[in-house]
Amino acid sequence: MKYRKLGRTGFNLSEMGHGLWGMSGWSGSEDRQSLESLQLSADLGCNFYDTAWAYGEGHSDELIGKVLKQNRGRRLYVASKIPPKNRKWPASRDYAYADAFPHEHVMRHAEMIRKALGVDKIDLLQFHVWDDTWTDEPDFRATVEELKKKGIVEAFGLSLNRWEPENGIKALQTGLVDAVQVIYNIFDQAPEDELFPVCRELTIGVIARVPLDEGSLGGKLTLETRFPASDWRSNYFGSENLAATIDRVERLKKILPTGMTLPEMAFRFILSNPDVSTTIPGMRKSDHVQQNISYSDKGPLPKELLNELRSHRWDRKPKSWAA
Repeated sequence: MKYRKLGRTGFNLSEMGHGLWGMSGWSGSEDRQSLESLQLSADLGCNFYDTAWAYGEGHSDELIGKVLKQNRGRRLYVASKIPPKNRKWPASRDYAYADAFPHEHVMRHAEMIRKALGVDKIDLLQFHVWDDTWTDEPDFRATVEELKKKGIVEAFGLSLNRWEPENGIKALQTGLVDAVQVIYNIFDQAPEDELFPVCRELTIGVIARVPLDEGSLGGKLTLETRFPASDWRSNYFGSENLAATIDRVERLKKILPTGMTLPEMAFRFILSNPDVSTTIPGMRKSDHVQQNISYSDKGPLPKELLNELRSHRWDRKPKSWAA
C-alpha cells in the first residue's frame, strides 16, 4: 500500500481508502461481512475510512467505531458527514444555508458522530452536501471555527454535489475547508478542469469518491441488471442511464491492456493523478478488499493509456435520479 498526504492536514492516508455507504444503504449488506471486510482492509494497510450519519442513521459510524476499538494500536483515520437538516440531496441554491446546516443541527450531529465512533476528536468531519451560494453565511464560518476550537474535529471538509465539481471552489477559498470529496473516475473527469488546480494551489486534500461509477466500471452490469427498489442503484441504473452506461463500459473493455481488468484500470486511472489524496471504494466482500488494495502497488497507468482514456470522459448534468 502506498500513502499520500491529505492536503495540509498532515494525515498520511492510504491511497486506497474504504467507503462504508454500501454497508448500510445497498441491498445485500450484512454487518458481520462488513466488519470482516473493514478489519481485513486495516490488516492489509488501509488506514482511511469514510462514513456518514445518513448511512443507516449512524449505523455505519457505529460499525467503523467497533473497528477502531479493536485496533487501538493502529492509526486509523475516519471521516464522517453531517446530513443536511432538510434531508435534501443534492444541495440547491433554492433553499437557504440555515435549512441545511444550522448551528444547533451541526453541533448535535457532531456529538452523535463522535459518540458512535467512540472518539474524543473526529479526524475529518464533512458537510454531506454543499452549494457555494452559502459560503458568505456568517454561521458557516462561526460553526466550523467552533468545531475546531473546541477540539471536536481535527479537520473539516465538504462533499460536493454529483457532476458539479466547481460548486465548492468559493468555499475552499475561505480557508475553512481542509479537504474536499468529489466524484472522480474515468467517466467523471471534470474535477481536473477547475477544482483540482484550486486544491493544488491551496493545499487542500482530495478524496475521490465513486471510483467505479456506482459499480458500472466493475464491468458486470448488463441490460437485464435490476436492483431492488430499496437499493439506491435502482434509480441510478434505471431506464435513463443503464443502456448509455453499458455502451460506454463496453467501449472501455475494448482498450483494456492484456492482463488488466476493468476495475484495475479504473482505480489506477484515479491514482495516476497526484492531486488525489485517496479514493474510497465500497468494499463489503473480502475478495474485493484484496483486489482493490493490490492496485495501489501497481503504480500509475502508462501515459499512452491515460491519454486514450481522456476520450472516454462523459460530462453530465445533475439529474433527479442521480442525486
